[in-house]
Amino acid sequence: MVLGIGHAAFVVKDMEKTVAFYEETLGFKRAFDIPKPENGEPWIVYLYGGGGQFIELFYGGKKELPFADENIGFFHLCLAVDDIHEAWKRVTETGAPQDDEPKQGADYNWQCWTHDPDGVKIELMQLCEQSPQMQFIKKVEGK
Repeated sequence: MVLGIGHAAFVVKDMEKTVAFYEETLGFKRAFDIPKPENGEPWIVYLYGGGGQFIELFYGGKKELPFADENIGFFHLCLAVDDIHEAWKRVTETGAPQDDEPKQGADYNWQCWTHDPDGVKIELMQLCEQSPQMQFIKKVEGK
């Protein structure tokens, strides 16, 4: 059965800019690269976010797909943080896009929003004790 989310994968236009965003703004670590087996050319970069979770970045993106709330499929990437205000401070200090500053959502969790160089919407979220997510976690994990 499923143990967790292993990675999210994105095709990117500019690998250097994208890796810099995830490392400098969000604190990911470049874990390893995988070259194309047939010719050794750059193919995939793995970034480690902790807890056994990765972001997988593929070289070669060319066609941009504009985001729209009504699109079917991928909507955004949510990253859990321990301190929403420190996370937002890092977003602002690194000059990353500041889409929506910290506020409490309908689920009581704190959230703020940015996006990566390719426009992938990123929610930073700090779980709160009274949130339905935390209540469910406590129930299933016995905490």
